[in-house]
Amino acid sequence: MTVRTAEIFCAIAACAILATAQATAVAAQEAGYSLTIHDDRFEPSTLNVKAGVKFQLRVKNARKVAAEFESAELNREKVVPPGQSAVIYVGPLAPGTYPVFDDFHQSTRGHLVAK
Repeated sequence: MTVRTAEIFCAIAACAILATAQATAVAAQEAGYSLTIHDDRFEPSTLNVKAGVKFQLRVKNARKVAAEFESAELNREKVVPPGQSAVIYVGPLAPGTYPVFDDFHQSTRGHLVAK
């Protein structure tokens, strides 16, 4: 390998390392939101999320019985054992309002609002 070829190879390797570091930083900045299921409500009852971005939704069940986070509009459902949390990946969403509910306790309802 010539000196010039080695320099080009090193430059390409440095660019690849930089691109990987930037991708990792972007992934670390992925939006995350939390929602808690109580006996009769979601907290918050309306959760504002960023539209157009995939995000992580941590759903905590504060009940003493199992809950099932569900949304037909989000195409998501997840059973959450009592006192535990579950992570659900959502999006990217178009701007709008997305109803959510606890399928085991149908009066417990809330909304995600993508803006």
